[in-house]
Amino acid sequence: MSDKHDRHAAIREIVTAHAVASQEALRRQLTKRGWDVTQSTLSRDLRELRLARIPDNQGRARYAFPENGASEAALARLERMLPELLVEVEGVQVLVVARTMKSGAQPVAEALDQLEWPDVAGTIAGDDTVLIICRSTEGREKVLRKLRAYIRG
Repeated sequence: MSDKHDRHAAIREIVTAHAVASQEALRRQLTKRGWDVTQSTLSRDLRELRLARIPDNQGRARYAFPENGASEAALARLERMLPELLVEVEGVQVLVVARTMKSGAQPVAEALDQLEWPDVAGTIAGDDTVLIICRSTEGREKVLRKLRAYIRG
């Protein structure tokens, strides 16, 4: 199987039917259905589908579709989440390293990706660290100021 449209449909079905907490868990579910995908392909699929890793009612993270796509309400909710998850930020050349609460990196990276700040070229998230790639050192300073404002509340 290699059709992207069909793979996206499978991802939608899995995420809707199951509480999927990580890319690896989703990749295993896809493998059971005959889709052998790399982490980079799956990460790209999640971005294209606009899936966000958000806390559920029990405080555990899971992938979900934001209501109404990237609506203003969804973006506002993501922005409200940043002060709860961000711990510290530091800049190095055109990079920003954002430290988060445990399991907070994916939601923070998703928030930044959906907010589409012009100075951010992209993000890479681990468990409690987000690498933010900026377009310039001047852009890095703008991003640092914005993120520090979230940390201060």
